Amino acid sequence: MSGRSSAITDEEINELVSKLQSLLPESRRRPRSSGRASSSKLLKETCSYIRSLHRELEDLSDRLSDLMATMDSNSPQAEIIRSLLRP
Repeated sequence: MSGRSSAITDEEINELVSKLQSLLPESRRRPRSSGRASSSKLLKETCSYIRSLHRELEDLSDRLSDLMATMDSNSPQAEIIRSLLRP
């Protein structure tokens, strides 16, 4: 075990909050003059953004499933979709 403390410093927290803020679309649109949002507000925005991404993913997945169910499995379009879904 190293001698370094496992506690996170205020500086590290501020750096992580800044990085998180740069990832959120709403935060990127905010004018720089308005300053940085509070950490609690930023965490709430992050949770809301993740929930919206999850809903969007579910919607897209449902739409893709519906599309694949109505498509001829041997069609060129079906093959394109399958190729996009392969890792």
